[in-house]
Amino acid sequence: MKIEKFEDIQAWQFARELTRAIYKATSQKEFNRDYGLRDQIQRAAVSIMANIAEGFDSQSNQAFLQFLTYAVRSATEVQSHLYVALDQGYITKATFNDLYQQAQKVKSVICGLIRYLRSNPRKR
Repeated sequence: MKIEKFEDIQAWQFARELTRAIYKATSQKEFNRDYGLRDQIQRAAVSIMANIAEGFDSQSNQAFLQFLTYAVRSATEVQSHLYVALDQGYITKATFNDLYQQAQKVKSVICGLIRYLRSNPRKR
């Protein structure tokens, strides 16, 4: 399947699912009241999607690769914030595990795309 728009990128689709799940988790009463953490984890999740989309429209694979590395770092940030949410009792261990694994899946798919682009510099 040829990727014609950023919405076709599997990593972006998974990042969208993660973002949806993060917003659902942060809408819960206690989590929702911690404005700083809530906003930070939401911004990090949105950043994953945004960096994939923005990078896709860049004019070179090198620029796209840079944006993809930003997306991976944002996913790692989400994972780190999940520990704070867990430690504060905002999410259950089961929710933590689910969201953490979703973020790990996003990172894995992005890293696969990075490997592909590095080994096929002329393809996109």
